[in-house]
Amino acid sequence: MRAFLTGIFTVCCGFTAIKAQDVYLSIPENNILNRVEFTSVPTRVMTNANRTNWDYAFLGLLPIAPTFTSVSGAAFTHSSSSSTLPGSTLLWQLESMGGQLPSAGYSGSLPGFQSFSTSPVKWYEPPSSIFFGGGFNRGNINFTFKIPAAQFTANAFRAGNYSMDITQNYNDFTPINFKTILVIPQTIRWLTSSLTKYVEVSSLNDYRTTNTKVWDLGNTEIANTVDFNFWAKAVATNIQFTSSKGVPGTRNIAAVKLGSNGPALTTKALSADFQNFSAANFTVAAGNRNSFIPQLYVSADDFKNLFFEAGTYTFDLNFNAKSTDNSINNLQNTAVQLKVLPLSEITIPSSGRNVNFNFNTAEHYTNGQSQTIPNQIILSNNESFELYVKSDENYFKKAGLQTDINSNILQIGINGSPVTVPLSKTPQKILLNGTPVLDRGLNVTYTIPPARAQSLVGKENTTYSINIYYSFTAI
Repeated sequence: MRAFLTGIFTVCCGFTAIKAQDVYLSIPENNILNRVEFTSVPTRVMTNANRTNWDYAFLGLLPIAPTFTSVSGAAFTHSSSSSTLPGSTLLWQLESMGGQLPSAGYSGSLPGFQSFSTSPVKWYEPPSSIFFGGGFNRGNINFTFKIPAAQFTANAFRAGNYSMDITQNYNDFTPINFKTILVIPQTIRWLTSSLTKYVEVSSLNDYRTTNTKVWDLGNTEIANTVDFNFWAKAVATNIQFTSSKGVPGTRNIAAVKLGSNGPALTTKALSADFQNFSAANFTVAAGNRNSFIPQLYVSADDFKNLFFEAGTYTFDLNFNAKSTDNSINNLQNTAVQLKVLPLSEITIPSSGRNVNFNFNTAEHYTNGQSQTIPNQIILSNNESFELYVKSDENYFKKAGLQTDINSNILQIGINGSPVTVPLSKTPQKILLNGTPVLDRGLNVTYTIPPARAQSLVGKENTTYSINIYYSFTAI
């Protein structure tokens, strides 16, 4: 009975000693996301408590090489998804047995880095015969593992565990069977993104187009080992505005929409609350990176009505790459500044460039004359302004020569403005407190009052001319 119990105890102890011990390799996120080669520290794979020499068959003439064989297939399989990694992803090489490499003896050799296979792969080449020596120490059998940088580029490493079942052929090395497990961490990291976006508007033509204004925020590249969604919001409900004269104001942030130059994002109006802009989940792709270009959109009407005034418009955006299970996220901010330069333009259509007064009846001299030129001036100015008029000389000319007809016989005014001024070489104000406007047509009234018209009696019958100039002054 004592011998029987001792036998049971020995078997149980032996079973405990050979219990499988899996090999876990934790792959740092820096290696995955930056595609940098991973090399492990010496890692215990097996333990040798008894042996000091290799096995040889056929009277010691044929060495039996120690081997690894995958019994679960040619690929590493993910524990909770259908994701796999090819067996070639992981390379390994014997580092030591009992603290040092085995004795090479005659023709013994250490193979280079290899990968697991469904066929036996030698991890050491023993000497060709037992007579040439070639032993090793008892103790831990350690290996060095490596994942080349190219594997991080070529494959998708999804967070979780990838495993492969391995068996080895030396019964005295324990364990006989074990799993090699690649542990991939959960991570999301912004690699590239524009932290600021500056837009400058320097032409009135930008407001005349009917096309939606589009500004890209630069390439955004996000590295990830988990599926994620792209969330975004504005920091505030209003865009902050400071006019070119330092006057503050606001614009509604909803006038600006966010989307992308491709199908990655859906287009939605911005708000102060986070919204999911992803058209579909961003998955874990080969190389563990997703890239796209976020864009801002403003309709032609909103751009003309809300962003026409000269000054600076600013708002901040918060972006959040958040895993689909909401377990991890990574924030990124972008400051947007739209600067509208002071812009002004006066255009006189060719049809309105000549204003002719014909004095050929007595009534013309007695009653004077007046005429209004519809839309003679097309005016654009994105600042508050005043409109001035002046002549190039104080007297009309005849055939290029100065006459004694004073320019002030002609009075000029703008329909809707209470001001009418006599023409002079000195600029005079004819439109007060003008507000920013685009392509506004002004009806200009030219008058020669009766008293001034009568001063022309007796003048030579010919053509007298003078040039008139219109100009702005910002206020």
